[in-house]
Amino acid sequence: MAKREPKQERSQRTRAVLVQAAAEVFAESGFAGASVNKIANRAGLTLGALYFHFENKEAVAREIVRMQPTFATPVDGAEGLQRAVDITLIWAYGLLRNPVLVAGARLVAEQGDFMGPEENSHRQWAAILADALRSAQARREVRSGVDVEAVARLVVNASTGAQLHAFAESGPGRGDLPYRIEEMWRCLLPALAVPSAIKRLEFGEGRARPDADAPMHA
Repeated sequence: MAKREPKQERSQRTRAVLVQAAAEVFAESGFAGASVNKIANRAGLTLGALYFHFENKEAVAREIVRMQPTFATPVDGAEGLQRAVDITLIWAYGLLRNPVLVAGARLVAEQGDFMGPEENSHRQWAAILADALRSAQARREVRSGVDVEAVARLVVNASTGAQLHAFAESGPGRGDLPYRIEEMWRCLLPALAVPSAIKRLEFGEGRARPDADAPMHA
């Protein structure tokens, strides 16, 4: 007799399927164009299953935005300035193929419809980058007088603009986004970092973790 899947694991798997389906719908239609019916249909589940896990469409969108950083976490122990660079590169390469990251990029312009200003994605990403830049400053990779919080916000703003321009000029695939992110860093680094730290930095697809487009797990 086949062993039954534990209830908690089944629930987690169903939630992950719903989030994946919602990401695809949001990426295609945006927040305004999406609906709980479209999400449930894409997932192959009932509305009841969706409402068991999420109160409404807004709750699903918030989940997708909040989980974005889980797909842009360096796994090789990179610290300081290299970690900050890696986060943006993993995000850029992941955005070429990961529906959840694509949905997050699409939802940025509409997040005022489902998230408060205190928890929006810009602040989320800025806080993550600021942590890495503070570490870089403590390691004397970043110049002592640099305002790392301001730089973190600038990097987030520039990255957001880069993905919008990549979409407009390269199409939905955003194929040149990683190049744009590298270009951003090469412009910023001379004013931000000490020369020895800049020389040690690595760029390229090798800095993006191999599983950046792996299937989601709850």
